[in-house]
Amino acid sequence: MKVKILGTGTSQGVPVIACNCEVCQSTDPNDKRLRTAVLIEEKGVNIVVDAGPDFRQQMLREKVSDIDAILITHEHRDHIAGLDDVRAFNFMNQKPIDIYAEERVQKVIKSEFFYSFEKNKYPGVPQIDLKNLMNEPFKVKGVKIIPIQVFHYKLPVFGFRIGDFAYITDANYISEEEKEKLHGIKYLVINALRKQKHISHFSLSESIELIKEFSPKRAYITHISHQMGLHHYVNEELPRGISLAYDGLHFEV
Repeated sequence: MKVKILGTGTSQGVPVIACNCEVCQSTDPNDKRLRTAVLIEEKGVNIVVDAGPDFRQQMLREKVSDIDAILITHEHRDHIAGLDDVRAFNFMNQKPIDIYAEERVQKVIKSEFFYSFEKNKYPGVPQIDLKNLMNEPFKVKGVKIIPIQVFHYKLPVFGFRIGDFAYITDANYISEEEKEKLHGIKYLVINALRKQKHISHFSLSESIELIKEFSPKRAYITHISHQMGLHHYVNEELPRGISLAYDGLHFEV
């Protein structure tokens, strides 16, 4: 399995014109963070988790020519705003894109991208085939996916496990029952917004404690705001086997 980190940032950490913070002014490419997303390649199947506002740029950067499915963690715009750009894949591959989302999230997608669901569609609109996502295992072209329900303050959000890899973003609580699904993983990508405690995201120390609980071979921190600080210096503070992820990071599981 190949994992490609498409983006590690958050809308709370998008560079602003004339911003003088150290992250915005950094020349280190690892401090340039597009919105959080990941691409998993397994057995010739391409699965993307989330399609935020930077989806098109991420697909071009990674030279992705086909997508078999997009899994949506939740309905916030920094995770769905790029769905309009699946039309390029529709055109190239002459097929709709399967979008897996729970019913609550599907309602938002249908509202935001209403033109894709009208009876008489305008030519060239995104071709989206919504698939119901529930908290039970399912397969995308033979690849088994285990949803993991976490909470983003009070909002239910899905993380996902595929084989020995798990991906969790926009969370600050995981129940003991859902934690059971994470035992035995070898690679974990999990969110940490900043060092300080936050109402709806894990802090860096909270994520580190969770990582220690599951003891993966390697763990990466994602969904990072500018408040976290510079990539290089934060990495120096982290325990062995844990690193900040960065846009464009590739690894094999």
